[in-house]
Amino acid sequence: MTTPAARVFDEFIADVRKVWAAESDTQRRMEATQPLLKKLVSNEDLRAASGTWPSTEGRKNLLLHTDPDFGFVVNAVVRVPGRKGSVHDHSNAWVLYGLLDGTESLERYDRLDDGSRPEYAEVRLASVTHGSPGNVDLVPPFNIHAEQGGPSRSVAVILRSEVLVGRILQHGYDPETNVVITRSGPQQIPFQIA
Repeated sequence: MTTPAARVFDEFIADVRKVWAAESDTQRRMEATQPLLKKLVSNEDLRAASGTWPSTEGRKNLLLHTDPDFGFVVNAVVRVPGRKGSVHDHSNAWVLYGLLDGTESLERYDRLDDGSRPEYAEVRLASVTHGSPGNVDLVPPFNIHAEQGGPSRSVAVILRSEVLVGRILQHGYDPETNVVITRSGPQQIPFQIA
């Protein structure tokens, strides 16, 4: 028997696939998908179900869906209270980050140098957006950012425009030392919403 949480997630995937079938431009796809993700992360049945989802600490993501036709990926992260996130980008992928439970802050950074030195970047905090359940941020390609945990456990659902892990290297930034680390994304843990 399908649970209410599984049903709402399946409806979300079907709606996203309709958007992606009707639109070929990735930015417009992601902008049109943003209200769909907002509706999903505002759903009380999914929020209640997420209470049993396992922690993703240690650079892991729950892999909820990889679309066989359009290539978008849906992940979830479950963070411990007060989690300190690293400064990073998602290379050339667009990302929608929707907060399902708890609170988090999304930090955005400006790059100050010209990018001419490999493995070096000067970055400065540009803005902080405080999120609560139902908030969805659109993160463009190469946008440097970090997610910071709130005082309680938090859960987010992430839609990426394409598969990154194992295909495309991303960047981690150290604002203190200006070092850039090139790395693969988080470990993908297949997970089915029940």
